[in-house]
Amino acid sequence: MQKKRFNKPVKTMDEIVLDTKAVVKVTKGGRQRRFQAVVLVGDKKGLVGLGIGKANEISEAVKKARQDANKNIVKVPVVDARTIPHEVVGVKGATRVVIKPAAAGTGLVAGGAVRDVLEIAGYHDIISKSLGSRTKINMARATIGALLSMKTIEEVAEARGKSVEEILG
Repeated sequence: MQKKRFNKPVKTMDEIVLDTKAVVKVTKGGRQRRFQAVVLVGDKKGLVGLGIGKANEISEAVKKARQDANKNIVKVPVVDARTIPHEVVGVKGATRVVIKPAAAGTGLVAGGAVRDVLEIAGYHDIISKSLGSRTKINMARATIGALLSMKTIEEVAEARGKSVEEILG
């Protein structure tokens, strides 16, 4: 899976705080408590990024996660400004996410982190199914991985050395 990095001004990006939680490191001096935040950024036009940040305060953790997400922005294919080109499965750890294109007007049939990733990426008509572990960060990573593994009709035609019309029949 190759990342297609994309640099764009940060001002136009929407953001969703996907998860915040307290994490503890046990040392011989006692427990050290910190906070972890997971943030999604996107422009609702095919750009999406996921970032993680840890700090002593939640607000600092969210700020670090936002910066990390802006560094990890990738471009995903959007067909007709609403759906994906074909069915795809994303895997991260014990999490599997199946994403299928849907007819216009279907809406986003997805839950949890999958829905957040698809919304912020700009999709409107998709059906999805989550299998295995429901960890928010792994569901988000599996979804982004699935979106990155898709091929548009133009990419398939170029790889086969044919025109788009020949591929479509």
